Amino acid sequence: MHTLFRLTPLALAALAATAFAQQPAPNEGADMQALIAQLEQLKANYAQEVRRLRELDMQVQAMQARLSGRAGPGTTPAAPLAPAAASAVPPSSEGYASSAAEAQQAKQEARRSVDDVKQQQAALFSRRFTIENGLTYARYDRKQLTLNGFLALDAIFLGNIAIENVESDSLTYNLAARWGVSPNLTLNLDVPYLARRTVYQKGGAGGAAAAIAQEETNGNGIGDVSLSANYRLFAERGWRPETVLTGGVTAPTGRAPYGLDWKVIERDDDDYIRFAVPQEQPTGNGVWQANLGVSMVKTADPAILFANAGYIHSFPRGFSDIDSNPDTVNPGDVKLGGSVYFGAGVAFAFNERTSLSISFSDKISTRASTRFKGGEWVKVIGSDANAASLNLGVTYALNQHTTLVTMLGIGLTPDAPDFTLAFKVPYML
Repeated sequence: MHTLFRLTPLALAALAATAFAQQPAPNEGADMQALIAQLEQLKANYAQEVRRLRELDMQVQAMQARLSGRAGPGTTPAAPLAPAAASAVPPSSEGYASSAAEAQQAKQEARRSVDDVKQQQAALFSRRFTIENGLTYARYDRKQLTLNGFLALDAIFLGNIAIENVESDSLTYNLAARWGVSPNLTLNLDVPYLARRTVYQKGGAGGAAAAIAQEETNGNGIGDVSLSANYRLFAERGWRPETVLTGGVTAPTGRAPYGLDWKVIERDDDDYIRFAVPQEQPTGNGVWQANLGVSMVKTADPAILFANAGYIHSFPRGFSDIDSNPDTVNPGDVKLGGSVYFGAGVAFAFNERTSLSISFSDKISTRASTRFKGGEWVKVIGSDANAASLNLGVTYALNQHTTLVTMLGIGLTPDAPDFTLAFKVPYML
């Protein structure tokens, strides 16, 4: 028995519509895939543009801070990105700031290495107040061959031959305060405290050329206090470096090297002093000094270029005794020679905390002059000097306010220390 179903025209139309709905047109699938691809491309382009906007925002804020010294009330910060744009930025773990606050923090951290270099080479005008503790060790070793006699037949030396050796170790603690009076002016006060140990050796003791006499003297106390000011002539812009003018004065607050008590170690048969040393080491140069200099700093990421030059003038000063003979007292005046100093170097900022610097510095001093009471000025032979050093330094930011600075100086000329090792810890408010 067969059952027959009757299909009405209305039913046939419904079946046809259903079949048509279940089977899409051939072109609609391709169009949908194209739209999805375009949407994904637009999303990628949008995220890329937002990243670029964030980078430009950070660069603009960094440039504004560089031009004004720091972002202050008179500086208009770059407008932050809209929340919708910020939400499309990848997480900060990918190297991009996810908010305007993080962008500002990243900008400040990127400038930290530059600020630390400026603090040591010139001045940092963006800090209101800075206290710096420094400790410096210097080593001197001088050997001098002394010949007393004459040449016979231009070949044979007749007389006494003695080798003199002076070894000196000095440790200096320096307390410095830097006060930012204005965005372009800072005042500096440096108060050093010195501890010195010097060993003197002299050959020919007791009239025997092979015998050596040795004596050690020490001295400690406050050094010469200096007061200086830094004024920013030009801020860094384009090819022009930041240029700072420095002027200062040094007061003779330390123990002067003139008029010291002497210790006689040995005399000859005629009661002539053969070997004598000062009983106590001096801690200052004994005269007033004024200096004027200029320093320049130029950032060329990741390098920081710096240079400086200046002149130190010494004023004459009278003393109750300027004679080096322990048996006599002769009052008079002393005038140290002028000094010219200059240097240049480069620093590399490895990251927001660490930078490495290498530099050359030199100080050339002319001869000093002395004048006994009622006499004429006389140049002191051998008092001129040329002290050149090669310096290697590392700065590391311990935290937001404190930096550790280490410096190794290697003497390049006989008048420079054999080496110096310095540690400084500036605390910036």
